[in-house]
Amino acid sequence: MNSTRFLPTLAAAIAAVGCAALLPLAAEPVPGLLVPEGEKPRLHLAARGVQIYECRRVDGMQAAWLFVAPEAKLFDEQGRLAGRHDAGPSWQADDGSRIVGTVVAKIVPQDDDSVPWLLLHTRTTGGAGRFAGVTSVQRIHTSGGTTPARRCDDTSLGRVERVPYTADYVFFEGGQT
Repeated sequence: MNSTRFLPTLAAAIAAVGCAALLPLAAEPVPGLLVPEGEKPRLHLAARGVQIYECRRVDGMQAAWLFVAPEAKLFDEQGRLAGRHDAGPSWQADDGSRIVGTVVAKIVPQDDDSVPWLLLHTRTTGGAGRFAGVTSVQRIHTSGGTTPARRCDDTSLGRVERVPYTADYVFFEGGQT
């Protein structure tokens, strides 16, 4: 089999399912993003989407890009669409279950072009299903999503930019009762 003919087809297939190839979970806990004692990983989803920014002036200060919200699709290990990630931050599974998170820890990656890795504690806000009972979320293996390269000044106030990003989300459950 001619592998050079196969590679473009493979690349197209991977791109079509978007982030289907999840990076392996860390064998060791991620320093700085440790979940509460007793929590165990339950689910691992890949995200592909955008981080949304708006050029604003806050409290009379100089115009700057301000983060508005994420908007991403979530994919399971087989590359199937499994849900979405939106403002809140929130995650909604295709089964209707939904969680909302609060950031409790952040690690800024050495790659200046990647949004931080995060640890969030969550609460269930809707339905039984995939996300019911999830207590923490880690955002790891990020790529892209940082503030726009385009200039933000008085002439661009109100401009919205959507910056592509990818990440892996690890969902945890359990812990001490």
